[in-house]
Amino acid sequence: MALSRRTLLLTGAAVGAAGAVTGLPSAAAAARPLAADPFTLGVASGDPDPDGFVLWTRLAPTPLAEDGLGGMPNRTVPVRWELAADERFRHVVRQGTAVARPQSGHTVHVELNGLQPGREYFYRFHAERHTSAVGRTRTAPAAWASGGKLLMAFASCSQFEHGYFTAYRRLAEEHPDLILHLGDYQYEYTKGSYNIPGGNPRDHEGPETVTLANYRQRHAQYKSDPDLQAAHHVAPWVVVWDDHELDNNWADEVYERPDIPQPDFLARRAAAFQAYYENMPLRRTSIPNGIDMQLYRRLRWGRLATFHMLDTRQYRDDQACGDGTKDCPAALDPARSITGAEQERWLIDGFRRSDARWDVLGQQVFFGQRDTDAGPARFTSMDSWDGYVGSRDRITRGWVEAKVRNTVVLTGDVHAHWATDLKLDYDDPTSRTVGSELVCSSITSGGNGADSVTGSHPYFPHNPHLKFHNNQRGYVLTRFTERELRADFKVLPHVTTAGAPAYTRASFVVEDRVPGLHQTYDRPVDPATATARSLVDQAAETAARENLRP
Repeated sequence: MALSRRTLLLTGAAVGAAGAVTGLPSAAAAARPLAADPFTLGVASGDPDPDGFVLWTRLAPTPLAEDGLGGMPNRTVPVRWELAADERFRHVVRQGTAVARPQSGHTVHVELNGLQPGREYFYRFHAERHTSAVGRTRTAPAAWASGGKLLMAFASCSQFEHGYFTAYRRLAEEHPDLILHLGDYQYEYTKGSYNIPGGNPRDHEGPETVTLANYRQRHAQYKSDPDLQAAHHVAPWVVVWDDHELDNNWADEVYERPDIPQPDFLARRAAAFQAYYENMPLRRTSIPNGIDMQLYRRLRWGRLATFHMLDTRQYRDDQACGDGTKDCPAALDPARSITGAEQERWLIDGFRRSDARWDVLGQQVFFGQRDTDAGPARFTSMDSWDGYVGSRDRITRGWVEAKVRNTVVLTGDVHAHWATDLKLDYDDPTSRTVGSELVCSSITSGGNGADSVTGSHPYFPHNPHLKFHNNQRGYVLTRFTERELRADFKVLPHVTTAGAPAYTRASFVVEDRVPGLHQTYDRPVDPATATARSLVDQAAETAARENLRP
């Protein structure tokens, strides 16, 4: 029998505990010291504010164990942590002991405060005779601090099977101050069910993720990757999920495909949420309560930038017209919401209260209109904000009426780089520009992709607000100052083999108080490395990707 929402709210804590004790070792084995290195999943930090941040690690000497327990004994393990002002730990400023418990997958979240604002710190963990790698992190500037600069990278969509995480390594080499991950950190599929042309270079371990053990094992497989670990070790992360952390295209309590019933979907959701919290550097305010988890939140970087991190999955109405890309009148229904009413009020109230130079929305799916048909009909993706036009209109007008100084939307999901001007009325080409959207490509999802001539995408003629598209893999590196925001679209020529270099494919600037994107750099397509494709091929690939597995 399917579990009700109330049942899961009342028993959510038990879901984790029950999942954690399956297949535990004997008492004798549990009493033994940890013989192997338990820090195989690296370390991480996240959610910085002016006086602190979260430090994270998870103990897992056998990270791919099928029971999701990482080869840990059934006992609590004291984990000592150190925070230092220098990488060699000559000046330790804070230290303490946390407890890694079986019920939480032997994860550790250390939430620190009372630190100096705008400072770089280094941290590490110790468990018995083992010591972790060293992580670098930093606090945000003081809330009143103006000026300064911020180097921030953002990424999304890292499908382990579709390639190597070299883009994470290249991102780490940029030494950013802050990293945003906008969803699809891991994928739920079993081996062989989501393939790229030519075959996947790597495989998932275990079945499709449904249980807590499944999700723990999958997170462990991803966290075992040394390139991903390098990105976590270099800077604090701010994370939000999209769909594949649970199930493709899920919407609140609705799973993807009604033709394939999931009678235990809410139990699956609770398991996915618990595993997500366990494996991310999140504050205690995000501890799940059954099938609910508080993930939308606000972070300030002095008075330079405010980051409004959104959750466009947990509270949305189901996708209209059966999902997909189509001309759907229901998408225009003003009552439909992608954020839910409470989150929408929270966001608009944040606009009204903001004193930041830059207000940044960190979120998952394409925000601006993207009409795929050149004719009079409007064919748009029901999984994006195009499927929730009322939500988009209210939020856009919210920042305009609040007189937000500069609004920038950051987006993932679509496995391609895009740059977009945001409008009050997309059907009127003369409508004024009121913001900018930067969309990052995937880390690996979709395989290598291909380069193309700037402006050649078939959507551009009937979507004049679209300014850039590129279908290679990579990330976006941004530089915030008082005068401008600069965005470098970084790409890799291939991901199905490891070790590719990264280079800047195009750069855009948004000037203070001048809404809209201005391209400052465009690297010509290199015919020796780019794949020649017709516009028809591009359109077919884009449609296939967005309709099947965005």
